[in-house]
Amino acid sequence: MKKLVIQKDNFGCSIACVAQILDINYQQAKKLFPNNHKAGTAGFICREIILALKKANLNYYYHYIKPKYRNKIYKNKNLVFLKRSKKYPSGHYLARLNNQWFDPWINFNEDQNIKNAKAGLRKRLPEKPIYLISLFR
Repeated sequence: MKKLVIQKDNFGCSIACVAQILDINYQQAKKLFPNNHKAGTAGFICREIILALKKANLNYYYHYIKPKYRNKIYKNKNLVFLKRSKKYPSGHYLARLNNQWFDPWINFNEDQNIKNAKAGLRKRLPEKPIYLISLFR
């Protein structure tokens, strides 16, 4: 795996996850997103992430995680959206890579200044996932 992609915008976790999956840098991935200015203000919904991945010739779909879909989150190159909570007031996207969770702002709870963001890998999800974005297989 190449160097981990760090989130550069306050709401750019989905961009960093897409960049990590596609093995490109953050700015290249940001260009794939429609209305990419939203990375600084509101973030992206699942449909917008799928459109970005489609521009890279990948066919993804999304759905709410019901119990029957719970095990699908662990497939390589899937993304999950963590529910909004005290820990993540706007929610957060993570990607599954090589049996670990890629987190583009792993130190969010320690330092909420985007300039100090660090990317990292987690063994477990830090919050409950509510949406799955998965590659058609």
